[in-house]
Amino acid sequence: MQNRDETDGIITRAALPSDVDAMLACDAYAQGHASRGEAVRDAVGKGHCQVAIRAGQVAGYVLTHDDFFDYGFVSLVVVSPAHQRCGVGVRLLAAAEAACTTAKLFTSTNQSNLAAQRLFASAGFVRSGQIDHLDDGDPELVYVKFLP
Repeated sequence: MQNRDETDGIITRAALPSDVDAMLACDAYAQGHASRGEAVRDAVGKGHCQVAIRAGQVAGYVLTHDDFFDYGFVSLVVVSPAHQRCGVGVRLLAAAEAACTTAKLFTSTNQSNLAAQRLFASAGFVRSGQIDHLDDGDPELVYVKFLP
């Protein structure tokens, strides 16, 4: 299923195996970390990945899981630098919500990641808690969105 908003030209849909190379190409972290590619391929294979297409190219992707205390969890949102601040991240989170089968959708980010915190707030997520000691001196902030 595709989700298109004619005002922004962004299409979101379930990622396909044929999308993986383009997804990893827009992800700077993936360039130096083979484990990211493995995680993306696994998520795509399980149907836990949505991709955003903008201007005919992969603009970003979101990985989800459904095993966070029996709730949905967004484990990763990646937006290509060329498509940042164009609504791609918000649309990817909306696609994750649409695919979520639980009453709550959680996500998290480091306290130092202000861009992610702004993205989550703009997508309607609220702070839910904090996990200390994952990264020394940079707590993990947990967010939740209550779904209808």
